[in-house]
Amino acid sequence: MEQVLKKLTLEFFGTGKHKISPDKFFEVENGFLLDVRSKEEADSIAIMMKPQPNIECKNIPTNEIPDRIHEIPRNKSIAVFCPANVRSAIVYAYLLAEGFSDIRIIVGGYSALTEAVKPGKVLKVTRNAHETE
Repeated sequence: MEQVLKKLTLEFFGTGKHKISPDKFFEVENGFLLDVRSKEEADSIAIMMKPQPNIECKNIPTNEIPDRIHEIPRNKSIAVFCPANVRSAIVYAYLLAEGFSDIRIIVGGYSALTEAVKPGKVLKVTRNAHETE
């Protein structure tokens, strides 16, 4: 963790390479959306991403990450989210320390993610998927 923290400089944060917008993340070929909200939060409002076959979504609460790290694929682009990006930032740093490299934090957290899956945007994705079949 010490080496990860030493890399988190002004230049690192200033370039914003640790962040990704939901729309940009939805464009990745092989994505893994990591929901680090509590089980109760995820049970209240689930995010499944079924219309986006390129994105797998999984809820692993922050406190369960160490015991369930094997469920997080190392061969996919990972985006972490929670409501205020506090837990996302903690999990982001932890995963970097555990050797994950293709990982980002969803800009705007849960609010931005729900904005990105409004009916018009979901319809567009669904239509595009049917057109390519």
